[in-house]
Amino acid sequence: MKDAMKQLVAQDPILTAEERTLLSVAFKNVIGSKRVARRVLSCAEYKECTDSHHLSLVKSQHEQVNRELRQTCDEIGSLLDRSLIPTAVNNEVRVFYLKMKGYHRYHSEVGGADVKAQQEQALSAYSTAWELAKTELGARNPIRLGLALNFSVFYYEIMHDPQRSCSLAKEAFDDAIVELDTVCDEEEYKELTLILQLLRDNIHLWNPDGALECLFKAGAGKCEPSNVIA
Repeated sequence: MKDAMKQLVAQDPILTAEERTLLSVAFKNVIGSKRVARRVLSCAEYKECTDSHHLSLVKSQHEQVNRELRQTCDEIGSLLDRSLIPTAVNNEVRVFYLKMKGYHRYHSEVGGADVKAQQEQALSAYSTAWELAKTELGARNPIRLGLALNFSVFYYEIMHDPQRSCSLAKEAFDDAIVELDTVCDEEEYKELTLILQLLRDNIHLWNPDGALECLFKAGAGKCEPSNVIA
């Protein structure tokens, strides 16, 4: 699917909303499987530490997965920089692609000499997308909320800045929750409550001492787990 989407972009970089979603899912699935493989191999390295032959095989496979993960991140980065971001037809599409460029954070997880550069590229993409989203997209726009979720996780997991991650997630949550009553479409409502629930859970995880109390004021009760798609 990833290669098919690359061919589609090569033919015409102006994608429909459905095609953009397919592109994102294609690369997310590949990157996700490589990250899972890395975790499994890391555990295997620890378990096989007394068997030199098996350890050598596991390390070799681990290095191969790392190379493949870097390559996949470089592929989507190249597509975004050369074809997709320059041809974005509006600000919502531009934010969508800049959010995808945050995949540099997965590249940085692998380690290596360019870790700092990969982190800085992800930070730059997320920061640009967030400033654009706040001025051009509505507070309850799902792309803006999805960006806030990813950006806040990036601050927590990659930049090791729980204060900034919690602050960003809370800002997005607070801005969107006040508009929840204006949503009439049931599917949109479910999508919004799902993202808001994830933001809320992360805030609670990152700042368990009183974070939720300040979040949930009048009207915030609409974002209860029972309203979220499993």
